[in-house]
Amino acid sequence: MVQFDDSFSNSRVKELRTLEEERAIQTNAPQLGFPYVNLRDTNINFEALAIIPEAEARAALAVGFRINKKNLSIAVQNPNLPATQQLFQRLERQKYFVSMHMCSMNSLEYAWKRYADIIGTTAEIKGVLSIDSAETQKLVADIKQKSDVTKALGSILTNNNSRRITETISVIFAGALALGASDIHIEPEEFNIRLRYRLDGVLQDIADLDTYIHKRLLSRLKLLSGMVLNVKAEAQDGRFTFNIGEREVEVRSSIIPGASGESIVMRLLDPSVASFRMDSINLNPYIEKVLREQLKRPNGLIITTGPTGSGKTTALYSFLREINEEGKKIITIENPVEYKLEGIVHTQTDENYTFAQGLRAILRQDPDVIMVGEIRDTEVAETAFHAAQTGHLVFSTLHTNSAVAGFARLIDLGVNPQIMGGSINIIIGQRLARVLCEKCKVAYQASATEINFVKKIMSEHPYPPEVPNPLVLYKSVGCTVCAGTGFKGRVGVFEGIIMDDAVEEVVVRDPREHTILEAARPQKIPTMLQDGVEKALTGITSLQELERVIEFPKLNDPTTNFPDIDPELEVDFQSHVV
Repeated sequence: MVQFDDSFSNSRVKELRTLEEERAIQTNAPQLGFPYVNLRDTNINFEALAIIPEAEARAALAVGFRINKKNLSIAVQNPNLPATQQLFQRLERQKYFVSMHMCSMNSLEYAWKRYADIIGTTAEIKGVLSIDSAETQKLVADIKQKSDVTKALGSILTNNNSRRITETISVIFAGALALGASDIHIEPEEFNIRLRYRLDGVLQDIADLDTYIHKRLLSRLKLLSGMVLNVKAEAQDGRFTFNIGEREVEVRSSIIPGASGESIVMRLLDPSVASFRMDSINLNPYIEKVLREQLKRPNGLIITTGPTGSGKTTALYSFLREINEEGKKIITIENPVEYKLEGIVHTQTDENYTFAQGLRAILRQDPDVIMVGEIRDTEVAETAFHAAQTGHLVFSTLHTNSAVAGFARLIDLGVNPQIMGGSINIIIGQRLARVLCEKCKVAYQASATEINFVKKIMSEHPYPPEVPNPLVLYKSVGCTVCAGTGFKGRVGVFEGIIMDDAVEEVVVRDPREHTILEAARPQKIPTMLQDGVEKALTGITSLQELERVIEFPKLNDPTTNFPDIDPELEVDFQSHVV
C-alpha cells in the first residue's frame, strides 16, 4: 500500500490557521476597544515580563511586554477570561497602571519562551545560580590571565539569547575565581559596558560587554539576588550562591543607578579560601605578642581601624577563632554576615534591627565575647563601651586612617574621653599591601633616595633592623602565575596603641594625635610604615606598593621626599587604579 507523506500539508494547514487567527485578532481588537500587538515584532522588556510569573501568565493567557515606571503594558488573548480579570485586579492593587493589548495565541507562546532567558530554572529564583559545574571548573583551570577571560567572552558572542547569557555569567564568575578576584564590577558607560575585577585590592579592566548582553545580564543577576527588576532609580542589595564542585561561593551584590544605566558590584565570599588564624594574617612579632596578651583579658574593647577593604573584619575573625573555646559564648552582629565560624552565633542587622538594637539584645543573651561589625554612631559606641565595662570582651571596627586617629573618632562620636581608659584595651591600625610574585619579582640595587628613606624610617623603629649595604630591594614584573600583575596575594601591615596610664592621661588632657603618639612611644610597637618598610626589606612587598596604601612622610631633605617609582611600574599601576 502506498504511503503518503502529509507532513508538508499539515504544516501548511497549521500556518494558515495561525495567519487566520492573527488576522481575526487584528480585526476584532479595535472593535472591542483594545489595541492590537504582534509580540513577534515587538521588543519584549524583561522587567515587564518578570512582573507576571510564568505560571500565572499561562493561566491568564497573558504576558507583560513593556514597562515605564509603574505603567505596564500587557498582551492578552481574551480580556474577558476570569483569570485575566483576576490578574488585571492584582496588578492594579500593586499600583500598576495597566494598558491592555490583544494578541494571538501564537504571539503569547512566542513571548512565554522568553521566560527562559531571564529565569532559567526554579533554583535561580531562590537565589541559587545554576551553572554547569564541570564546564565552569574547566574554565577556572584554563584561565591563567586577564586576556583569557576576554577571549572566552568573545567566543560566545554568536550563541543564542538564553545560552549566551548563561555562558557569559559562567565565564565572568569562573574568571573571577581563577584570578582570585574579590569583587566583580559591571559598569555602564556612554558607549560600552566595562567589566572589571578587583585583584589583590586593585581594580583592573577585563573586557567590554555590549549593551544588549548587559541589560539581560542585569535582569538575571537582579532576579538571582532577590531584587526588584523594574526598580531602576534606587540602590538595591541582595545575595545569591553558586556551587563549583564541592565549593559553595556566596555572592553579595549591590546595584546603584547611574547616568548611563545601573552599575552592579558583586563581592565573592568563598569560605574555601578564607583563612582566619592569627598565624595567617602576618602580624609582626612585636604586635602579635601584645595582641595575644590583650586577647587573654576577660573584658574591654579591641578595635581595628582602617579604610574599607583593609582587612579589618578578617583580623577580627582571626581573633575570634583564637579565643573560641569551650565555655565561651561568642555572638556577632554584622551587616552582612560574610563568613560563618563554627561555634559562634552570627546575627545580622536589617532595616528593623539596627546595630544598637541588636547589641542591646545580645547583652541579654549572656555572652562572654561580642563582635560588633562597626561602631558607626553614638548609640552603638555607647552600648559597646557599656558592654566592655560590664565584663564583656568586645571586638569592633572604626573607619579611620590610623590607630591614633581612632581616639579622635570616638570622641567625635560623643564618647566621653574619661571613660576610655577603663574600656579600651587596644586600638589597631592596618592596611593590606600586595605581595610580590615569587616567580617573577626582580631584585635591584636601591637608589640613593630609597636608601635615605629606608634609613630614616628604620632609625625610628623601636627594634631597628640592620639596613644592608648595598641595599637590595625588589620590584614587580608580571608573569602567567600572577596574571601579569606582578603581585600574588596580600599581606597586612599593622600598628597598635595600648590604652595604658600614659595614653589615658593625654587622651583626657590633650587628645591630639602627636601627643598620643608621644605618650605611646614607650610601648615600642612599630608603626604601619615601619612594619611595611621592614617587609619591603625582606622582599615581601615593594616600596612602590607601600606608597600606594600608606601615606609617606615628607622628610626634611627635599631630595629624599619619596622613594623613586619605576616609570614602567607607574604607567602600569595608574592604568588599573581607580
